[in-house]
Amino acid sequence: MTTVTASEAAYVVAALLFILSLAGLSQHRTSRSGVVWGIAGMVVALAATVGLASKDITATGLVLIAVATAIGAGIGLWRARVVEMTGMPELIAIMHSLVGLAATFVGWNGYLDVDAELTGSLLGIHHAEVFIGVFIGAVTFTGSVVAYLKLSARIDSRPLTLPGKHVLNIGALVAFVGLTIAFVARPNLGLLIAVTVIALALGAHLVASIGGGDMPVVVSMLNSYSGWAAAASGFLLANNLLIVTGALVGSSGAYLSYIMCKAMNRSFISVIAGGFGTPAAAADDGEHGEHREISAEETAELLRDASSVIITPGYGMAVAQAQYPVAELARKLRERGVEVRFGIHPVAGRLPGHMNVLLAEANVPYDIVLEMDEINDDFAGTSVVLVIGANDTVNPAATDNPASPIAGMPVLHVWEAANVVVFKRSMAAGYAGVQNPLFFRENSQMLFGDAKQRVEDILRSLDALDTPVREMAGTR
Repeated sequence: MTTVTASEAAYVVAALLFILSLAGLSQHRTSRSGVVWGIAGMVVALAATVGLASKDITATGLVLIAVATAIGAGIGLWRARVVEMTGMPELIAIMHSLVGLAATFVGWNGYLDVDAELTGSLLGIHHAEVFIGVFIGAVTFTGSVVAYLKLSARIDSRPLTLPGKHVLNIGALVAFVGLTIAFVARPNLGLLIAVTVIALALGAHLVASIGGGDMPVVVSMLNSYSGWAAAASGFLLANNLLIVTGALVGSSGAYLSYIMCKAMNRSFISVIAGGFGTPAAAADDGEHGEHREISAEETAELLRDASSVIITPGYGMAVAQAQYPVAELARKLRERGVEVRFGIHPVAGRLPGHMNVLLAEANVPYDIVLEMDEINDDFAGTSVVLVIGANDTVNPAATDNPASPIAGMPVLHVWEAANVVVFKRSMAAGYAGVQNPLFFRENSQMLFGDAKQRVEDILRSLDALDTPVREMAGTR
């Protein structure tokens, strides 16, 4: 009894630490402490779980737990050290898949090993928990795997459009409800196998049906699914900590997804239902006019004469690992008296907060990194905008073309500035497969090549432009 009481108390402490972690992660300045709180909470939770289990398992079992923990921790530390920030979205997606797989296994174990004390209505509730837990876990597992494959470019990012895809999704949900009722009434292995197969197929189809432009929302939504899968496992295992933390992750992930859908003018229900009612975005690689090119030297001259500069980063900056030279460019311009700010779209990159983390990593001051709503009205009075690796989030078609697949999506109004320099490798369409008319506007110029190299070229050109001034000052 003492062990159980101590474990439950530890679970409460762990839950509080997880809540503190979420609170810390909600702001840049406290994000590091938020991570520390989360780590501490997980250490407490693992220690309490092992302590609780120790009274029912042998020494061999404890050794196996220790080995499994060491292997898991080793893999986690290794991946955390080697993964680039560009690979973080797919890493998170594959981690979600493991949560879903674990929940599925827990559900199956709940069916195969039923507590003999459960009878009557309690037994029916248990069977319902098993069935629902397996369904949520399996959907999360395959959905996360497909998200990983899309984010890592192993499969096409465009949405899968099977004939009658919405009927298939609804049919799977109806089948799940019917099978749940049948399983509670008369549990059998065949029904459990059937719902597992249906859930695996549904999870894959739901995410495959969502286009690349909506993948940041998908990652957030899968985070929510993994939370609910953990909560379902908590009910099966009678583990209050899993229930609490699963509910925290599930609800916060769902709310974040809702906020992101609003930022993209997407229907929350449409996205989580696999793009229900949303037409697929057709790839459009055709040009809409003649584009103009600019060199790094010419860009440096523009920046030298500018009074204000806004930098709008996107996934291309992350791919090129250009955040450090970009931070250095911002520092040099500010030293020259140029007002420099960063405009961040809510879904820039492929993960919520992706750009903010990159810029913080490069020690860009927090106070010059502004959200879209804070900076959108300032573009009209800006001398130069540098669009570094962004595409869909600065596309004027969202506001000008009602027929565009991204019509209505709030975007950064970069085209209102006096001069726009777009850093891109080519004229190809963005991740959503939609061409960007910004590239062909009279005040826009293209700077082709690797973003990191081009920014470094601009820095050298700025230094070269400053050299004659220094030499003249020295001769006086």
